[in-house]
Amino acid sequence: MPHVSGLRCRECDREYPVEPLNVCDFCFGPLEVVYDYASIGNSISRESIANGPLTMWRYHDLLPVNSEYVLDMGTGFTPLVRAKNLGRALGLDNLYIKNDSVNPTFSFKDRVVSVATAKALEFEFDVLACASTGNLAGAVAAHGAKAGMKTMVFFPADLEKGKIIGAGIYGADLVAVDGTYDQVNRLCSELADNHHWAFVNINMRPYYAEGSKTLGYEVAEQLGWRAPDNCVVPAASGSMFTKIWKAFNEMADLGLIDRPKTGMHVAQAEGCSPIVEAYDQGTPHVRPVVPDTIAKSLAIGNPADGFYALQTVAASSGSAVIAPEDEVVEGIQMLAETEGIFTETAGGVVVSGLRRLVKKGLIKRDELTVAYVTGNGLKTQEVVEDLISPIETTPDYEAFQTAIAAR
Repeated sequence: MPHVSGLRCRECDREYPVEPLNVCDFCFGPLEVVYDYASIGNSISRESIANGPLTMWRYHDLLPVNSEYVLDMGTGFTPLVRAKNLGRALGLDNLYIKNDSVNPTFSFKDRVVSVATAKALEFEFDVLACASTGNLAGAVAAHGAKAGMKTMVFFPADLEKGKIIGAGIYGADLVAVDGTYDQVNRLCSELADNHHWAFVNINMRPYYAEGSKTLGYEVAEQLGWRAPDNCVVPAASGSMFTKIWKAFNEMADLGLIDRPKTGMHVAQAEGCSPIVEAYDQGTPHVRPVVPDTIAKSLAIGNPADGFYALQTVAASSGSAVIAPEDEVVEGIQMLAETEGIFTETAGGVVVSGLRRLVKKGLIKRDELTVAYVTGNGLKTQEVVEDLISPIETTPDYEAFQTAIAAR
């Protein structure tokens, strides 16, 4: 890892070695990876990136992983789709969808887990584990299988069936916990303290979180080496939101793009919106809530990076927006019917939030705007099944004519 110098506390700046640690033992602040950007600058360029693999690993120099442990399952470099139809419906002329629902396990979580799994192999763990709201379970199970590791995934017992099956098929041990995600996370934190297991979003979190930066790198490259005017991003913990902004600034520091003037807009579902509530109240302190939302993949009531998400909003002159629960499915349907992209509930939150931001005048018609779709609708089919009503007929021409007339 020639470009990584260690870990540093985001609160007190105390430094730590490159180890499976995530919390400062002095002030209990979160740890993050420290890079040697001078060294990176000597080895990276637009040309070197363009000559790399058509996956997230084309940005290897900006990720905290030794190359011999890279586990490349084809994650990343997902489509950036010009959304003319949806843009027309919303009143936007330059709208794009970053469609991360087409990764190997159909969510952006493959990015963060690719980094965490490689790091777990480097640290010689033999058990890969996670606390999950759904998508992470599938990503961890798949990467654990590929890496030949024993895998354990913990999740709230009321998780969508598609996501449970999508994790179990890879052979992981499934642990359904009778509680909220925050309670699952507390259990897993205890387990991480007492077992030599690589919990990707706990003791491996500083490395895991860096995988989300690739969502920023890719968008900038796909736009012709520039940052967009606006990004609309769903938030659970808030980590992905902060890392996209970090990615744009890293690229600017390295001379790959101009300094970003991107408004970063965070979207949460009404039934679990502690970051947005803090923003609306004008306070940097995120007060935990008990989730009660259709968007289970975003149901983290005590977001670990909520404070930093609010800092990102402020630094980028962005905003935070709530998607009403009754508009989430509406957003899913709208994206499907305009752009042919079937997203899960988090994507419905983004479309609903985007619509509200446009109505408020926070996103202008001609501004280049990227909306992030982070998961596939095939995982949460039950939320839209009431919308589907086939025309029923017998295999007879007259019967079909009668049925179609009745519809």
